Amino acid sequence: MSEDIDVPVLIIGGGGCGLSSSIFLSDHGVDHLLVERHRSTSHLPKAHYLNQRTMEIFRQHNLADDVYTVGTPMEHLGMVKMVTTLGGDGPLDGRTLQEMDSFGGGSLTETYVRDGPGPSTNYPQIRLEPLLRRHAESRRPGRIRFHHELVALVQDDDRVLATIRNRDDDQTYTVRARYLIAADGGKTVGPMSGVTLEGPTGLADMVNLHFSADLSLWWDDRAVITFFNNPSGGSTWGAGAMAQMGPTWGKHSEEWSITFGFRPDDPEKFDEITIIPKIRDLLKVPDLDITPINLSHWIVEGVIADRYRVGRILFAGDAAHRHPPTTGLGLNTAIQDAHNLAWKLAAVLDGRAEETLLDSYEAERKPVAARNVEWAMFTFGNHAVVDAGFGLPPGAPSEMREQAYAAFFSASPHGDTLRARFKEVADTQRTEFQAHDIELGFNYEAGALVPDGSEAPPRDPMGLVYQPTTRPGHRLPHAWLAHGGQLLSTHDLVGAQGGFVLLTGPSGASVWETAASQATAKFGTPITAVVIGEGTAYTDPDRAWHGLREVADDGAILVRPDNHVAWRALDSADAEGDALASALKSILRC
Repeated sequence: MSEDIDVPVLIIGGGGCGLSSSIFLSDHGVDHLLVERHRSTSHLPKAHYLNQRTMEIFRQHNLADDVYTVGTPMEHLGMVKMVTTLGGDGPLDGRTLQEMDSFGGGSLTETYVRDGPGPSTNYPQIRLEPLLRRHAESRRPGRIRFHHELVALVQDDDRVLATIRNRDDDQTYTVRARYLIAADGGKTVGPMSGVTLEGPTGLADMVNLHFSADLSLWWDDRAVITFFNNPSGGSTWGAGAMAQMGPTWGKHSEEWSITFGFRPDDPEKFDEITIIPKIRDLLKVPDLDITPINLSHWIVEGVIADRYRVGRILFAGDAAHRHPPTTGLGLNTAIQDAHNLAWKLAAVLDGRAEETLLDSYEAERKPVAARNVEWAMFTFGNHAVVDAGFGLPPGAPSEMREQAYAAFFSASPHGDTLRARFKEVADTQRTEFQAHDIELGFNYEAGALVPDGSEAPPRDPMGLVYQPTTRPGHRLPHAWLAHGGQLLSTHDLVGAQGGFVLLTGPSGASVWETAASQATAKFGTPITAVVIGEGTAYTDPDRAWHGLREVADDGAILVRPDNHVAWRALDSADAEGDALASALKSILRC
């Protein structure tokens, strides 16, 4: 029996982006329906690194603790390694070419601890998506429908009309929604809506084997990813990247993922019959018991949607941008898309903002995606410097490679020079594993914010050094505050349910509390004034916030529901009249 459903928001796609969208909308009190064409969440490991900004978002929406409980602890996450092989007894076997601190581990720890309320972690999508699905279903029971697919779509000025097919019984029904989030990886909604993905594609064909094996005798317990460069491997099979997949972490991981890159026209790329013996040969563990779980492939591309919005349809995640997995920006960017969009949809649907607020989604997120696509393409291509670091030409035969590696490891002045040169070249890959500014430093120059005319702080061209700032459009800097006998992050002041927060100091308390109350009454958007300083409910125990706020003690910083700064006043002189109310009106397009 068919049914018709009226719902404020329809989400197409039940991957990481769609499920996150559902969770965030639920927390904002927005009713919605999610449909996903597959029976279950991903059966592929896919993305696995969850960066510090994503974990802040998960913290805000009460997901972080569940992820940290099962995710990779830092002692098994904070280093990547490059080796010749895992096993073997030859003179060039089991040799380490490079070790590098990664993702907030080792020498990076102090910086990451200072700049965020929680660390990065690692949890592959094959495990993360079921966790997100449980949260989505518990927050919106009956509204998460797997094995249901979109088959037709039209829209007018007032609504989207979607025809959904239940793949269990082949029955169709109509969903009428005010807005639709396309989180389907670009498979259905984009082609139906005339949205195209622009940029280079078909650059390489990546083959990935997800398998189980006991590598505890050979794996370095500290490494989250190990790269292989086998001196005897004259073809693509002589190099690969392997990562832990858990559920136990470190050398006792039960599952692994190994990836090889091929030219699109390489005849070996789908050689499923011989992939396991080739992996054994690469690792130099000839008797390794490998149980394949899934063999998959994907095409390297760097593309971005020509539009993020078509009327009442908004595109997020892989439907809006796709790029190589290097730097781990794909899933993280998708979750951050959903976070940006959810509070705006809630404000529009509640009548607290004009519908044009949704235009700020593309204005804000598309430039970030363009930068991330560019960065991922760069860090992917930079892996080619490894052979150059050895002084080897592309496609060098195994005899030349073995000679180069033997010279590299030789105890001679020439060997010293080769190792020093290689280190300089290989260390440029820190742009992939230490990209702290790429992860936290992105900002919005135009959108749901009021610029104050200040210059943005300089960004590290290597993407490493993050510079916190309260300049409008930037992520609110993290600092620990003492409140009620416990420590809270400045990020914790904005709850999961939305609303704006106005931060000020003791000398600005009275004037800004009044301004916040008046603006709340005028527009119906809650603004909570939080006073930080000595003698208040929120104190600054190590004066970290004092060093980060960039406004006077009687100034104010207006923070959006997604923990980006919307507006700031350098001192209380800006509280005269209705400056705060005017700022809120501009932000919400009222």
